[in-house]
Amino acid sequence: MVIAVNAGHGGEDPGALGPGGLREKDVVLAIARKLQRELDRERGFSAKLVRTGDYFIPLRQRVKKGRKMRADLYVSIHADAFTRKEARGAGVYAVSSRGATSETARFLAQRENESDLIGGAGDLSLDDKDDTLAGVLLDLSMTATMNASLDVGASVLSSLGSFTHLHKKKVEQANFSELRNPDVPSILVETGFITNPYESRRLSDPKFQQRMAEKLSEGIVGYFSRRPPAGTWLAANQGTKSRRHIIARGETLSGIAARYNVSVTALMRANGIKNSVIRVGQTLSIPSG
Repeated sequence: MVIAVNAGHGGEDPGALGPGGLREKDVVLAIARKLQRELDRERGFSAKLVRTGDYFIPLRQRVKKGRKMRADLYVSIHADAFTRKEARGAGVYAVSSRGATSETARFLAQRENESDLIGGAGDLSLDDKDDTLAGVLLDLSMTATMNASLDVGASVLSSLGSFTHLHKKKVEQANFSELRNPDVPSILVETGFITNPYESRRLSDPKFQQRMAEKLSEGIVGYFSRRPPAGTWLAANQGTKSRRHIIARGETLSGIAARYNVSVTALMRANGIKNSVIRVGQTLSIPSG
């Protein structure tokens, strides 16, 4: 599993500014580097940084770099800003249907120069397809990618919600150019409001940055462990690798057991649980079915 991790802004673009001159570009690069280390520790995962230093990469180039990495997921790290200092909380975004539609049209118009549109590695070329078929194939790919983005975004948001305040309780959708990718699920993570004095102090703290990276990794790994793509190490070792589930609000042991097709007894035994009491944010090991 290749995860492309992008730190927003960079170089001449400092991003949002917080109290004391704290710059978004510096905060998000630090978190991105820590996320890379966390993901690389996970068996079957490899994280690659889109931006490795303090320089600027145009939005379209970031998307292209992610595709050249043959990424299974593109994650962009940012720190939000607002005119009111009271605004706070982390958030996760996926591309909107409007962005998906416009990107499909753009790729279709340029398909002569984009021979490997589907699959990220030339799995399906559009060169020999007529306009109607090419449009249908791109629309199907973009719809599937957008749905996957929403699902992985929900997993990451649930993980973040177990340790920090959330600005929104669900994955938001917006027309971010950086997320318009026809074949690579993509999410944008706002780690907090850098313009909020309290959150600005947290974002500048290496310990908070590390915790943020751990929770981002937890959400990403949890999603792909539950839905391993065919041909990956995770899929080949699904029965032997311990799966993890982060408990979200409203979930029950019986519901989680049914989701993974295991018994409640086996679930309790695997986690040393003596009764049915569970807490939001708790991580469960899921035994093989």
